[in-house]
Amino acid sequence: MFVDQARILVKGGDGGNGCCSFRREKYMPKGGPDGGDGGNGGSVWMEATSDEQSLASFMYQTAYRAANGPGGKGSDCHGRNADDITLKVPLGTLVTDLETGEQVADLAEPGQRVLVASGGRGGRGNARFLSNFNRAPRRFELGKPGEERRLKLELKTISDVGLVGFPNAGKSTLLGAVSAAKPKVASYPFTTLNPVVGVVEYPDYSRVLIADIPGLIEGAHDNVGLGHAFLKHIERTDILAFVLDMAGTDGRSPLDDLDCLRNELELYMPGLSKRPSVIIANKMDMPASEENLLLLQEKLATEPVEIIPITAAIGELGDLKEILKSKLTYIRAVKKSSAN
Repeated sequence: MFVDQARILVKGGDGGNGCCSFRREKYMPKGGPDGGDGGNGGSVWMEATSDEQSLASFMYQTAYRAANGPGGKGSDCHGRNADDITLKVPLGTLVTDLETGEQVADLAEPGQRVLVASGGRGGRGNARFLSNFNRAPRRFELGKPGEERRLKLELKTISDVGLVGFPNAGKSTLLGAVSAAKPKVASYPFTTLNPVVGVVEYPDYSRVLIADIPGLIEGAHDNVGLGHAFLKHIERTDILAFVLDMAGTDGRSPLDDLDCLRNELELYMPGLSKRPSVIIANKMDMPASEENLLLLQEKLATEPVEIIPITAAIGELGDLKEILKSKLTYIRAVKKSSAN
């Protein structure tokens, strides 16, 4: 089951109490204070990992508490620090504090960690308060409570290329043709109900991640259908690949489809539709596809966007893989130079 939102409670462990004790031995009736300190409570961390693809585990367990620190004891015995706990989340997880609305972290890199709930500090025992003016202190400290927070986890899929298109445009078929992914393919709309990521591998061992974003419909920016549940997964892609049904098999015009898709992306997030993109003209083996392709090429003649005719169902992909790799290499180079 794919889950991309969850709400959880995290709490750091409480610090252990300090101890009030005095040394009492046969020949040392007034040996002085020997109360030990309490141990620190454990903390709660979150770590991004590529081994997780969904937040499903956080649907069944919604509360995570680190262990409390043990209290101090006599004979200067200090409580040990409690162990931390680490929650593994998928790459692309946004962590938000529900009470303040503050974004705690954006876990986008493998191994990236963030402290989400600190453990409480252990209290000091009475031995810590010994001084020349107070040779028999009875003062000691209680442990501090651990931090408690309610968090919202939201997964936004990380991929290099996002396939965007209306239902039945052939996105799942295309993903299965270019990668080893096995998305569900059927002849009815919305066969894909969650993003599926495939890996395109090249002879030079480079890789491109392609995400099949479930089909959009008009009004998706207003959350029509499963609008926001789909659109948020497009935000992190470097390249938008608009997949068009050039045969218009559902009675739609591929030119109108492109305008509608761009409009929905722009209304959802200004500037999103302006990202680097390609147009994938699918189902070119069907009647009316050639005519629609000519109309599309005429309409986009003044735009610097590549139109790639393919037939994903029979594996005719043209130069699609090479074009995606070339554009992605250029984008990464630009990002690297701007960062420097």
